[in-house]
Amino acid sequence: MRTVDHHRSVYDRYFGHERVTVIEPQSGWRLVDWNELWAYRELLYVLTMRDIKVRYKQTVLGFAWAIIQPFMMMVVFSVFFGRLANMPSDGFPYPIFVYAALLPWTFFANSITSSANSLVGSANLVSKVYFPRLIIPLSSVGSGLVDFAIAGGILLLLMVYYGVGWTFNLLMVPILVAGATFTALGVGTFLSALNVAYRDFRYVVPFLVQFWMFATPVVYPASLIPTQWQWALYLNPMAGVIEGFRSAFLGRPFDVPGMLVSLAIAGILFAAGIAYFSKVERRFADII
Repeated sequence: MRTVDHHRSVYDRYFGHERVTVIEPQSGWRLVDWNELWAYRELLYVLTMRDIKVRYKQTVLGFAWAIIQPFMMMVVFSVFFGRLANMPSDGFPYPIFVYAALLPWTFFANSITSSANSLVGSANLVSKVYFPRLIIPLSSVGSGLVDFAIAGGILLLLMVYYGVGWTFNLLMVPILVAGATFTALGVGTFLSALNVAYRDFRYVVPFLVQFWMFATPVVYPASLIPTQWQWALYLNPMAGVIEGFRSAFLGRPFDVPGMLVSLAIAGILFAAGIAYFSKVERRFADII
């Protein structure tokens, strides 16, 4: 925020030389104001808990839905791609091979879908009171981390069931989660800002997610891509994240150059999405 002091205002003529402070959002391109976000951290927590409660309110299975979605997708993919199509899985059982990819992908897909619609869904809040608008898509992504943690526990149990040992590669999981989170925030905040001005973008998001999944090695290994085109695969930030998750949970060697490229692209998407969101957020209350 910036403050503008109007020394010669209407108040000067009637009440003397009193200073009036007008709170206005900054204009132009900028990144995150971390101090402002920290000042509103309690609101971020409240909105995150609200999203979690609304998601599972009046549901029979409750938090079990966090497990059912990736688990049922694993079953379907294992039948059609693992058995019928005989998709290679780098020597690992196909169910755990695909579940290790579905874990970050489900988090990413749900995060950008919910954050893309988050501002429109909170229109009454946005139009009535000032707070950093970035908190709304942030809370949508933050609530998805709860589902991710629950589904991650199932993957650890699947590793025991299939005889895949736990290794020190698991220490890389927080970095990979950060990569998926930054990618989801960058894309989600960008789409949420577009959705405020152009409501038909909510119809584009499902197609975007579906196309992005098949452009990412979720149901197939990255080794299927010819070596000369591997560099193009890792320009997709989720490709490096998902291959990194497989290496972390299945104990494979990490493709460090590919992961670094994908994490760098994730950082660029995050910066670009936040910058665009910050540039147009001053108009949200007027057009939402």
